[in-house]
Amino acid sequence: MSSKKIGTKTASTFVIANMIGTGVFTSLGFQLMSLTNPIGIALIWLMGGLVALCGAVVYSELGAAMPRSGGEYHYLSVIYHPSVGFMSGWTSLLVGFAAPVALSSMAMSSYLCNIYPVLDQKVFAMVVLTIITLFHAIDAHVGTKMQNLLTGIKIAIIIVFIVAGLIVTPEGAANFDVVQDFQFSDVFTPAFAVSLIWVYYAYSGWNAAAYISGDIENPQRNVPLALLSSTLFVIVLYLCLNMVFMRTTPVEEMTGQIEIGLISARHIFGVQGGEIMGILITIMLVSSISSMVYVGPRVVVSMGEDHKMFRFLTKKNKKGCPSIAIWMQYAISSIMLLTGSFKLITQYTGIVLSFCALLTVAGVIVHRYRFPNVERPYKTWAYPLPAILFCAIIVWSIVYMMYNDYVDTFVNKTQDAPWTMILSFGTVLTGFFFYWVNQKLEKNK
Repeated sequence: MSSKKIGTKTASTFVIANMIGTGVFTSLGFQLMSLTNPIGIALIWLMGGLVALCGAVVYSELGAAMPRSGGEYHYLSVIYHPSVGFMSGWTSLLVGFAAPVALSSMAMSSYLCNIYPVLDQKVFAMVVLTIITLFHAIDAHVGTKMQNLLTGIKIAIIIVFIVAGLIVTPEGAANFDVVQDFQFSDVFTPAFAVSLIWVYYAYSGWNAAAYISGDIENPQRNVPLALLSSTLFVIVLYLCLNMVFMRTTPVEEMTGQIEIGLISARHIFGVQGGEIMGILITIMLVSSISSMVYVGPRVVVSMGEDHKMFRFLTKKNKKGCPSIAIWMQYAISSIMLLTGSFKLITQYTGIVLSFCALLTVAGVIVHRYRFPNVERPYKTWAYPLPAILFCAIIVWSIVYMMYNDYVDTFVNKTQDAPWTMILSFGTVLTGFFFYWVNQKLEKNK
């Protein structure tokens, strides 16, 4: 069985590839349905980046103090109770990686099928997802090499896109004329809070290195380094990229659309050049899918090591790949891809992941109280301010998101049920239920 560890560079590429994906190339269209001012858009992406950075700082301390793969599952089990960790691991199994893999596959096929309409979106998405899963299920070393290459291509494409967008000024793109209309009170509106969920989803992945601590060389040093450097790098890219979108493309063309990168690229490079860029963005989304296919199953393996119900998922092949866990995630992603709504899955994923991250970040305070003598190779900067700021912003956005779901269902009647709330609470409650079932199995044994 292979025991080869990955270094800081590869760990950073997994973080960057997890973060830069579906969200930044799709979520702006949904944000513009209620928030159209460029300053408001920039502020919300900056705030989302601040939340991610605060989270990365805290996770760096937890990852250095508890250097085992599993991320929130491992941290919450130690800090609070194994049932809380189990709930988080269950959430990661259903939502944490399987849902973003499905969303990235949807976005990737949507981009390419917009250029080549003869392709069937779902069939193409399934084919690509299957090929990527095969790579990672056969040999982990081949998978990490592929990941480094794809992430390098991804960064190069984004930098070219940003530079071209800053140089070229397409005719009719005058979105910055409305800058003076921005008022700071807009920050405290439901629209801003709901948009923050979209942005937070786009930043999700900043904690990727924490999930694979056990696969990283010298995790006490390299996990914090990978988390912080990658998060700062992505914040800068996101701000620049969204300002390019707003600078080059009329708001009305982007509102409610998924293929934001393709629409903007056609304004910057022309129709043919834009389609070439759309193909390159498709390749970038393949990198995101690849990263999540690699990282997600490691959480399930950690659960399987601790709980009888998931023991069968810990089996690895001769190359050290948790192949059964990888194919389990593939099955869940495939079901979501074939049956789900892009908008609903994104909102649901954002809330559930936010909740688990909220418990984990607050947990750094609990961990210091419960385990004061634990060695901490890395400590949170300006403790406890990053944890408090993270929790305050996340609670604020979740409350507004739930309120918005209620209004859409019972006041505006634009949907037949509060699906976001139902799916979110259902995921959390079923996690606790299956923990109880697992305990019964352990006791009977």
